[in-house]
Amino acid sequence: MKNIFSCLFLVFTFSYGLQAQLNDYKYIIVPKIFKGFKEENQYKTSTLLKHLFTKKGFEAYYEDELPSDLNANRCLGLLVQLNHKTSMFLTKASIILEDCNSKEIYTSLEGSSKEKDYISSYKEAIELAFASISALPYTYNPVQNKSVTANATIPKAEEKSAPPVTTAEPTPVPVQENLKQSEIAANPKTVAVENTEVVAATLSTLAKTSEPHVLYAQQITNGYQLVDSTPKIRLKIYSTSVPEVYIGANDKGNGIVYKRGSQWYFEYYVSDKLEIEELVIKF
Repeated sequence: MKNIFSCLFLVFTFSYGLQAQLNDYKYIIVPKIFKGFKEENQYKTSTLLKHLFTKKGFEAYYEDELPSDLNANRCLGLLVQLNHKTSMFLTKASIILEDCNSKEIYTSLEGSSKEKDYISSYKEAIELAFASISALPYTYNPVQNKSVTANATIPKAEEKSAPPVTTAEPTPVPVQENLKQSEIAANPKTVAVENTEVVAATLSTLAKTSEPHVLYAQQITNGYQLVDSTPKIRLKIYSTSVPEVYIGANDKGNGIVYKRGSQWYFEYYVSDKLEIEELVIKF
């Protein structure tokens, strides 16, 4: 039980800490050509990322079409970088957000696709990677004295960069590096155990939004799709580095799916209000 609460506390701590970081930034800057590509908007990656961030609530602009305040102060925005690799059978992608000093603020979970068409495979991989960003509430909260420093630059992709790798499948980047849990606290496990009562109290006071129905897990890339007896897909869940904790996404919202005791729960935000659903999952 302590391990379950420890995992939940780390996920909550990480999520709210990251949310606070993202809330500091008003804009998202999207390059028209990413490293590793030869053409602008290759495989429609730039338009897709701009659309996803705009849908999330950010003000997203291409790097050569910045508004006047962002053009004067690049530290108001985060630059999108796309880490992508392809092999003969698999496309992988993760999304990196950098501040005006090229410091990584966030790296998403890695999405992957087995689609043969590059446009389709990049779309699926990027959307899966973006699920970890969608799961976080975002509201711009201006920070005083956020200004350009001497090192504030926005690097551009090389005009003649190497084409995507098409040889052996690369080794996946461990998700643990994305979470950077060591930065949450000097001894995160100790902190987690000490706060289990707080987590338990919070969960016990949340209202359930619906009665649980049996959902059957069907394996997909990076996780499972949960279907009912119709069958209809009710929820997709994507694996994280924490056992029995997933990122969940459906038409209601994006959030986290986790197991407490013998019960599964899906938590997500609707208009800044936290909702919780009980789930019955058959794997």
